[in-house]
Amino acid sequence: MKLDQFLKFIGIVQTGGEAKFIIRAGKVLVNGIVENKRGRKLTAGDQIIFANETYIVPNSDPLGRKLARSDK
Repeated sequence: MKLDQFLKFIGIVQTGGEAKFIIRAGKVLVNGIVENKRGRKLTAGDQIIFANETYIVPNSDPLGRKLARSDK
């Protein structure tokens, strides 16, 4: 799942345009680092921080499909 899709999934934004705006403004952190790319691919367990709230990327998307895994 991409960062902009995740922000829509959890209800922070309603549209991709809104997601683009807040990401480009530097208001979203991924694993504690400001992320400026709305197409950033997320993996299960990534922490997304916005407006002092932390969200954890789940193992599957809303349709139950497994998300990409990191080989870290």
